[in-house]
Amino acid sequence: MGDFQPQLTKRFGMKDSHKLKTYLESGGYESLKKLFAMTPEQVTEEVKASGLKGRGGAGFSAGMKWGFVPKGGAKPVYLVVNADEGEPGTFTDRFMMLHDPHLLVEGIICASYAIGCHTAYIYVRGEFLEQIKRLEAAIAEAKEAGYLGKAIQGSNFDLEIWVHRGAGAYICGEETGLIESLEGKKGQPRIKPPFPAIVGAFGCPTIVNNVKTLASVPWILANGAKAYAALGTPESQGTHVFGISGHVNQTGMWELPFGMPMMDFIRDYGKGVKGGALKAVIPGGSSCPVLTAKECEDLTLTYESMKSHGTMFGTGCVTVMNEHTDMAKVLKNLTHFYRDESCGQCTPCREGSAWEDRLLKKVLSGEGSEKELELMLETCDNMEGKTICVFSSALAFPVRSFIKKFRPDFEKYFVKGAVSVPGAVS
Repeated sequence: MGDFQPQLTKRFGMKDSHKLKTYLESGGYESLKKLFAMTPEQVTEEVKASGLKGRGGAGFSAGMKWGFVPKGGAKPVYLVVNADEGEPGTFTDRFMMLHDPHLLVEGIICASYAIGCHTAYIYVRGEFLEQIKRLEAAIAEAKEAGYLGKAIQGSNFDLEIWVHRGAGAYICGEETGLIESLEGKKGQPRIKPPFPAIVGAFGCPTIVNNVKTLASVPWILANGAKAYAALGTPESQGTHVFGISGHVNQTGMWELPFGMPMMDFIRDYGKGVKGGALKAVIPGGSSCPVLTAKECEDLTLTYESMKSHGTMFGTGCVTVMNEHTDMAKVLKNLTHFYRDESCGQCTPCREGSAWEDRLLKKVLSGEGSEKELELMLETCDNMEGKTICVFSSALAFPVRSFIKKFRPDFEKYFVKGAVSVPGAVS
């Protein structure tokens, strides 16, 4: 990787990496010197020029999103951090909040200044108890040192940050469902438009950004948009914290520039496939269409390559499965999860997720046939794009790709009492 120096994970492994003293000694809060010498519009344009995309999975330009906030309105503007990391197979944001919470705080300050926000919320998944403690401690340290509160670092900019603990609902990873929950209501997505940038939290303009998105901003401001855009590829700029789990000899997470071939990532960072040859890869969390080993041969870790291969970059956390994996059982884990996590607001999602799980259960019991598989695919068509949010599509994508690409794994159950493949996932 040449002379690449990590931006988002540089303090991982440092003693007391979560404390203000360590953060300041390693260059923390340096971006604020440039921040307050710029206008909010200049900050937005710098982030836009860097090519930074939203790291929560959508991959939309962060600077462009900030630009949607109306200028000169009478209502307050809010920034909400989506720290509700609940996508199966994804585990990077929680470590960033645990090991370097001040980086997120600094990113929040930069983004809040750009959009004219004076009150920001970090919506954290309820189970992340240690992360919540670390964030609250970091906010207290930053405020005491003059990095939060009134007239930050002698500027005319004020900002307060509040940590809000969710209740562990996957649907609250969707930005409008998250806002509903933040307001104290049932976490169910809203119909759009209006979009949150116009009518968001408490009826006011709101920007919702992921942890890694905001944590990337301080480096961009300190080093310039051109330096950030020079990393990665022309269309997927910068760095990302990639994770890998499943059937590999080494699980973990690494910050890398975009563009590494998938097979190199599995070999060099996952230390190769464990227990047999490669069979399949879920490239960025459970909602992404699965890929065969053959499809991975010319796949790179970029948004564009994922799209060209009929899948999505998602969260950038890769799940590897070896040749002995029973793909029907893997899919059953997912249908069970999505059935339970559907908020129930939309009929195609509420009923469709239950049907997918029920039909697959019938197949695995040895009582199914081609009829059940075709009905599962038909249900996908009736779910995708038919609901308020993309939750139903997030189930339809894996169901359709699993069945179409690994049909023999399902068909072997058509004979009652069929034996699973040795070493299969249970």
